[in-house]
Amino acid sequence: MPDSGYGTDELRGPRGELASRVLAMPTDTNPKGDIFGGWIMSLMDMAGKMSATTVANGRVVTVAVDRIVFREPVKVGDVVCCYTQTLGTGRSSITLSIEVWALRQGQGDRVKVTDAVFTFVAVDDDGRPRQIVGAA
Repeated sequence: MPDSGYGTDELRGPRGELASRVLAMPTDTNPKGDIFGGWIMSLMDMAGKMSATTVANGRVVTVAVDRIVFREPVKVGDVVCCYTQTLGTGRSSITLSIEVWALRQGQGDRVKVTDAVFTFVAVDDDGRPRQIVGAA
């Protein structure tokens, strides 16, 4: 069978739910025109925070980022979409898979550009870990 040019991820599509969508702009680039990895990480953190807040039913903080992989560059004009999927919850923690997909110039096929595992902890008003309601 001939190679389609697509990896398994492109055929499968994003895992999880769409948590954020934003347009990559010139202010977010390095001198060569590629979007900064830190900007992508920030989007991932914000998308994860929104999803984890829903699971925790309240405030959360990021405590770990694991296995981040930058697979493809993101260019100005790409629409950057973050998808989150809950991998697990603990007494006070939520672990999410976060995938970033880009629509090149806002159209065409999606391309997986980054993925990682983020861990958040539910905290109280004083910033101390708190139990997630319904968690073991």
